[in-house]
Amino acid sequence: MKPLKFNAVLKQTMWGGGKIIPFKHLDEKLPNVGESWEISGVAGSETTVSEGEYKGLNLNQLVATLGGELVGNRNLERFGTEFPLLIKFIDAQQDLSIQVHPNDETARRQGYERGKTEMWYLMKSDPGAKLFSGLKQRITPEEYQQMVAKDTICDALAECEVSEGDVFFLPAGRIHSIGTGCFLVEIQQTSDVTWRIYDYKRRDRDGNCRPLHTKQAAESINFDVLPDYRTHYQPQKNQRVELVACPHFVTSVYDIDQPLTLNYSSLDSFVVLIGIEGEARFTDNEGNCFKLQAGETILIPATTQTLQVEGTLKFLETYV
Repeated sequence: MKPLKFNAVLKQTMWGGGKIIPFKHLDEKLPNVGESWEISGVAGSETTVSEGEYKGLNLNQLVATLGGELVGNRNLERFGTEFPLLIKFIDAQQDLSIQVHPNDETARRQGYERGKTEMWYLMKSDPGAKLFSGLKQRITPEEYQQMVAKDTICDALAECEVSEGDVFFLPAGRIHSIGTGCFLVEIQQTSDVTWRIYDYKRRDRDGNCRPLHTKQAAESINFDVLPDYRTHYQPQKNQRVELVACPHFVTSVYDIDQPLTLNYSSLDSFVVLIGIEGEARFTDNEGNCFKLQAGETILIPATTQTLQVEGTLKFLETYV
């Protein structure tokens, strides 16, 4: 089975900027593209195969057709025909809302199938770009309600200035927000359950404020305080560097400038590769060849045993 590329779903947003289209080498003239959904099985926003035998099929149709050969037998048993990950590029030219996601148990109590754990990998962002991740001081649920009502909830959040290569793991329950100038990869559970806590009293083009979800958010927040919310790792050339390993995904970064072999022979899962910088040529154990460059994302089926890589490329690798 050949690796698969998809047509991304571009999302125009009130806070979107102009980085995504040139980064993805697209011939488009859309303004305010805030998100590119690279790999998505979310209903209404499914990505479709862009070329080859399965061209035109959306991701959920593909999983239903290929089953364990595509996603791995264990994942098929665990998730059925729903693809378990959602991969995005995000470009924020305004601060995004302060928000939180429920964990799976809380989401089910709230009437949803699952919650959302996610991570961010920062790409070349604007100088001085910042984001919020977690609480910097302990507050009670009652104090949370009061701070939301008084528009002071940001005073309780940990603010971090970001640089290229920074990583933030966002387990369900952690309050967070992407700030102005941030450009990043987001890897998450397939879920669109988001509880908006605060939105800077912004109004849309019709003059309406977006709804807040103060009660649902209060049920979802983890009020623990950590000394540091950044994920620390040691960059290495030409080898796998693990960034995040959790029950929902495992993500690593590669920064290569010499030939390398990726061995997936003992992995019962698909693999998603996300190009960050540069370009390389990949050849799988069946002789299928493809190119991956910055701004591209490709789905490697679970039947793939090995990939030979040649070129100069920084990329993320993620699987379940």
